[in-house]
Amino acid sequence: MDKIKELKGANMDIDLATESDKIAWEQDQCPWNKADNTKEHKCAVKNVSICKYFCGIKYIDTVLCSYPNKNPYDKE
Repeated sequence: MDKIKELKGANMDIDLATESDKIAWEQDQCPWNKADNTKEHKCAVKNVSICKYFCGIKYIDTVLCSYPNKNPYDKE
């Protein structure tokens, strides 16, 4: 994998909570939002926060989520 670099500092905006009629692509629902019957939880909000269950992005646009389990990347 020496041809791929891991770059820190990405400033992303990922929600998995947008209404399907407002986007032109298929999108799964956030499992935490689904369990809580809300659209409040966001994976990553630009300049604000990152969800405690957010584990990253897999090529090309798949969100990796640990909900309802503890995030294995969490250092606490």
